Amino acid sequence: YIKRLDYIFTMVLQNILPYTPEAREKAKMLRKNMTKSEKVFWEGIRKEQLHIRFYRQFPILDYIVDFYCKEIGLAIEIDGKSHQNRFLEDCHRQERIETLGVRFLRFTNKEVLEDLDNVLQELKNTIENLSK
Repeated sequence: YIKRLDYIFTMVLQNILPYTPEAREKAKMLRKNMTKSEKVFWEGIRKEQLHIRFYRQFPILDYIVDFYCKEIGLAIEIDGKSHQNRFLEDCHRQERIETLGVRFLRFTNKEVLEDLDNVLQELKNTIENLSK
């Protein structure tokens, strides 16, 4: 336990978000098995289309965020069926990650699949505000 805390503290000092080896492996698996809404969203933000780089299925602590932008410390979550009955768990998870200075933006599967233009506009506005 002490060794893991030392590892996390060292990563934070180096401005690297800490993650566990288990989270890293799970992130690799999730990148290969993205949901439909994650794929649609990824196509809208990949290759720096918004002039900023995003990573998908990014490990932080012992969690995985759907998308992450290192430049502005922004995590994006696409909430689908797996989040429906896990509100308190998601809040706790987000709270732990926010202690590292990460900000969150959340969208639902429905928003991404049915209104991607507005989702991307909201993301652009958020990027603009956080880049100031």
